[in-house]
Amino acid sequence: QVQLVESGGGLVQAGGSLRLSCAASGSIFSINAMGWYRQAPGKQRELVAAITSGGSTNYADSVKGRFTISRDNAQTTVSLPMNSLKPEDTAVYYCNAHTEYGYHYWGQGTQVTVSS
Repeated sequence: QVQLVESGGGLVQAGGSLRLSCAASGSIFSINAMGWYRQAPGKQRELVAAITSGGSTNYADSVKGRFTISRDNAQTTVSLPMNSLKPEDTAVYYCNAHTEYGYHYWGQGTQVTVSS
C-alpha cells in the first residue's frame, strides 16, 4: 500500500503563487509515476502534471509554463509550484501515485481557490 499526504493549498488572488507538496510512504518502491490531478465543482477530475521515476514529465496544456512538477532525491516527495494562477485553476487538487502493476493511490485532496 501507498499513503499520500498533501499540503500547501489555500486562497490566493489571480496572478499569485502556491506550492503544493505530497509525501509518500508505504510501498514506495512500487511507484513508477506520481502526479497531480484536480477536480472543480461540476467537472471531471483531470490530470494536471505527472512525473515518472525516471524523471520524465507531462503537463496539461492549460498549465504548461506556469506549473512545475518535481520529486526529491529519495523520490518520496513530489512538489507542484504553481505560478500565475488563474480563477480557472480553482479546484481540489489530489496527489496520485501509479504503480508498475497499474494501481492508483490518492491523497486526501487540498483546496486551491484563486480569486479575481
